Amino acid sequence: MRFGIDLGGTKIEIAALGADGAVAWRERTATPAGDYAATIRALRDLVREAEAATGRRGTVGVAIPGSISARSGLVKNANSTCLIGHPLDRDLADALGRPVRLANDANCFALSEAADGAGKDNRTVFGIIAGTGIGGGVVVDGRVLTGANGIAGEWGHNPLPAASAEELPGPACYCGKRGCIETWLSGPALTRQHRARSGHELMGTEIAAAAAQGDPLAVATMQDFFDRFARSVAVVVNILDPDVIVLGGGLSNIAALYHELPERIRAYAFTPEGPARVLRNVHGDSSGVRGAAWLWSIADAAAATPE
Repeated sequence: MRFGIDLGGTKIEIAALGADGAVAWRERTATPAGDYAATIRALRDLVREAEAATGRRGTVGVAIPGSISARSGLVKNANSTCLIGHPLDRDLADALGRPVRLANDANCFALSEAADGAGKDNRTVFGIIAGTGIGGGVVVDGRVLTGANGIAGEWGHNPLPAASAEELPGPACYCGKRGCIETWLSGPALTRQHRARSGHELMGTEIAAAAAQGDPLAVATMQDFFDRFARSVAVVVNILDPDVIVLGGGLSNIAALYHELPERIRAYAFTPEGPARVLRNVHGDSSGVRGAAWLWSIADAAAATPE
């Protein structure tokens, strides 16, 4: 049995995967706000609950909104800032009495979708999580590309490409810089932009729905959003040239993305021979936990948790 955990800013989800990759059991709980010690306890308790429910001991993989520094062994670059500076994998391993594998949540999403989701049978998959933040993960030949510093795929913290005078210097980002792609394309950013234009407080999917109904202010907000999204992804296409781009996160539910982005990306990228392949995820909210579980191979899991 392999247990995958998706540690988010507002919720923690665990799923138990069988050898065939099917989810045998899952559960969610609220993430303790800003409390690292309570987060460790919540993760421990979810694993214990999963084992009680399935009657099986299992390996544990965790998708986190950040990464582990190869140099210090501490969490860095996490938008759940209470995790930063802590040895999360070691602390959770101590709490559970077994090794734990951690990876960036976008990497776990990309791995899940590359394995048997929207990116199946493609050599190079770029996975995008567009929600509260903007993350990315790269899978090549079925393996996650993490990079020397564990930041491969973090396109959300590049500056917005080809920024206009009106877009400079850009909104402040939690990472300490200004004008990051995340500050333009995340769900909260889209809400903020539409509020400034219209005075209405709407979520991203609500703005998209209003645009689809012809609301002129919502249309203007979404056109800006599609253009910025395409500019940002075109840079990734120029560097990585992925076979497929898979979207996840709350904003991936905006249906217009899948017909607005492909040709726009091609217009900004370096002479690709066709429109970008931009696909909606197959596994939805399960992608994070499934990818986290698959941080352990079946053989690893069998060796680590003998019956």
